[in-house]
Amino acid sequence: MTIMTRALSVPSAKAPFEQTTIERRDLRPNDILIDIKFCGICHSDIHNAHNDFGNGIFPMVPGHEIVGVVEAVGTEVTKFAVGDRVGVGCFVDSCGECEYCLRGDEQFCTKGVVVVYNSLDYDGNLTYGGFSQKIVVKEDFVVRIPDGLELDVASPLLCAGITTYSALKHWNAGPGKKVAIVGMGGLGHLAVQFAHAMGAEVTVLSRSMNKKSEALGFGADHYFATSDPETFTELGGRFDLILNTVSSNLDVDAYLSLLRVDGTLVNVGLPNKPDKYNVFSLVMGRRSIAGSLVGGIRETQEMLDFAAQHGIAPKIEVIRSDQLDEAFERVLRSDVRYRFVIDMSTL
Repeated sequence: MTIMTRALSVPSAKAPFEQTTIERRDLRPNDILIDIKFCGICHSDIHNAHNDFGNGIFPMVPGHEIVGVVEAVGTEVTKFAVGDRVGVGCFVDSCGECEYCLRGDEQFCTKGVVVVYNSLDYDGNLTYGGFSQKIVVKEDFVVRIPDGLELDVASPLLCAGITTYSALKHWNAGPGKKVAIVGMGGLGHLAVQFAHAMGAEVTVLSRSMNKKSEALGFGADHYFATSDPETFTELGGRFDLILNTVSSNLDVDAYLSLLRVDGTLVNVGLPNKPDKYNVFSLVMGRRSIAGSLVGGIRETQEMLDFAAQHGIAPKIEVIRSDQLDEAFERVLRSDVRYRFVIDMSTL
């Protein structure tokens, strides 16, 4: 027996979304059925729906910032009960046995993590994401939404939130550290809030001065426009950590010049084309280039609790399901402050 649910599906790369019906598996003993209330839109949803990375499986139901309410539970579920407020992020299964799963880094599972959509589960079935009304997920891959967070606001934390939190935490953002956030978009405006709450001195590097007042309101100490060449002269050798949140290619050498000795440029944005840099930009300051990929389930729960404790919340625009194509176009134009969230009751 399967569970039928309405969904928004893209039939082929760059095609408009269509309303359709998909099947979810019947509850296994350790599964929970979630009535999806909201789902955020991430830039990677657009990359996948447009097949920018060349690995798209169609028809595709994107969405990996899922929040809702538990509707039913399997016979062996112990962590959640009907009525609980819950969330699901970027992945829904892993082997549970490798060294990375055992330490809570399921995203790096050696068997291959099962992504919430555009992925094959361990039985060979295509996964469908959160642009739908219901989803069935193993309880071990579900997190609890703290009471201090509204469901619509919590939604982007399941990807944008954990992506920035995990990177900042891993590279020790905190008191005494000077941290720069590149980009003030969906990821960047959350990165500013997390870095500030962690105690770092936070600088925003954005293309223009348009978002300065908002950045300072989110907790930034400084704000500079990268379109001004003087910025790179004035800030040379200043930062311990630069977190790059943008999805376009940077002048990597210019940004590396802003790092102190032993500083690190960490990439969490996903540009379509490879970056280029000069090795001398690294060796002359013992600098590093790194990347980071979301976080494990335990760390995601930790991030949600941290956000609730410190009053960290994304700035969102809630849309109807029939506005999805328009929202994708607006994201590509950077015409959103700062994250779209779909009200799934409109589907």
